[in-house]
Amino acid sequence: MASSTVTSGRPGRPPQPNLAFRRLRGQRSPAEFAAAVRRAAREIGERVGCDARYIGRVESGEIRCPNYAYERVFLHMFPGRTLTDLGFAPRSSVRGRRARTGDETQNPRDTYDTYDPRGTYDPPRPHDPGHPYGPGHPHGTYDDHEESDVLRRAFMTGGGATVAAASLGPLGLVLDAAAAQRPVRRAGASDAGALEETVRRIRLLDDRHGADGLYQRAAAPLRAAYALLDAGATRQTTADRLAAGAGELALSVGWLAHDSGRFPDARSHYAEALATARTTGDAALEAHAFCNTAFLARDAGRPREAVRAAQAAQRVARPLGSARLLSLLALREAGGWAGLGDRAACAQALARARALHERGPSDADPEWMSFYGDAELEGLEAQCWSALGEWARAARHAERAAGLQDPHFTRNIALYTAELADDLARDGRPDEAAMAGTRVLGLLEEVQSSRVHTMLAGTARVLLPHRRAPGVAAFLDRYEARAETEAKAKAKAAMVTETETGMRGGG
Repeated sequence: MASSTVTSGRPGRPPQPNLAFRRLRGQRSPAEFAAAVRRAAREIGERVGCDARYIGRVESGEIRCPNYAYERVFLHMFPGRTLTDLGFAPRSSVRGRRARTGDETQNPRDTYDTYDPRGTYDPPRPHDPGHPYGPGHPHGTYDDHEESDVLRRAFMTGGGATVAAASLGPLGLVLDAAAAQRPVRRAGASDAGALEETVRRIRLLDDRHGADGLYQRAAAPLRAAYALLDAGATRQTTADRLAAGAGELALSVGWLAHDSGRFPDARSHYAEALATARTTGDAALEAHAFCNTAFLARDAGRPREAVRAAQAAQRVARPLGSARLLSLLALREAGGWAGLGDRAACAQALARARALHERGPSDADPEWMSFYGDAELEGLEAQCWSALGEWARAARHAERAAGLQDPHFTRNIALYTAELADDLARDGRPDEAAMAGTRVLGLLEEVQSSRVHTMLAGTARVLLPHRRAPGVAAFLDRYEARAETEAKAKAKAAMVTETETGMRGGG
């Protein structure tokens, strides 16, 4: 049974305050110092969402060593100093500590910083020794990383109960069968923090691997989150965080359903998030829910609904002060207009999206929007022109999108390249389309996205009449071999599931 409480450190050994870091802050408030950290990050091209709470955790000693992104920012702010000079413990003394000691009472967040308001959207870079996808980790496992076992068990193996225990269990968020028979305790701040971290983990894995392998495994944490929300919280601030976290988790799980082609499930999850937002008066969550609803409506062939949802999102989002958010919502509207075949309205929305995007990022940008940059702007515009049948124009934007995308977002690179392949094929450029399609097949070794598979299948159908071309033939042969292998694997998995269901029913 999961413990309902977690200490902030080892029993009898409370965290030691980081006095050196506190002295460096000087007369500035934690919020002012956090703003300085964010400015310094932008100077060196990093993306951290430092806030006053993070500074407080550092100064209290709860974070004994920062993650790699924060390390680079702090050393940039205080040149000539080392992490030790800044009051942190050497990384070698804290990495993997829990796994080596077997100390099950220690909070895994006690020794190594995994918290960031923008969280895992600011991953260590591939050249860092601790990067989970760096040298020596060809399959993207998370070995030698403080969160490795949790992530691996939560989203790469096991069923729903195991996932819930792995992803939320360390901070007491799991509601197992036994716990379900008892009154649920009131939630605390650690539960809200665990919920927020779970959202970040799911988004990180989706960015890298796509949704197909994650959706079923994310359902248990969502149920646990809403159970905690229903149980109430010790403080109103915690209740607000739980509501926002549960809503964001519903949107993340909804997106996993959306991207894996389960549109009714996605619609249900998005509606749940919207209801949570309306109930709690959370405008940011409401805008996010309408944004996802608009995207789903476009993909489900309901373009007018997409326009209405995107416009509703913009009305809610205007007071929030994020130009980037309004830019993305304008693109959602443009996608709806493209689906309706209204070229003029689509072009107007695209122009508005670009103008808002050019205002640049701001502290008001929501955490979940870290995927939205130049590449996503180009990719969504490509989809609009493609829907309008302007294949050459769509291909230009798709090519830019694939070239601009941060390598961390493997799924999006696959998506943009698949869009490029399809646009080239429909524009009468089969050899170029086959080359792009072949690149997508390579990316599918680590990406599982029904959206990408569906697009590639459409491209293959368009290229069939051009099979005599050498490049096209090679692509089609490889595509068909992969499709056959995947069909056999799905059939085998279905048989295993049916057998397991029968065994449970007979027990």
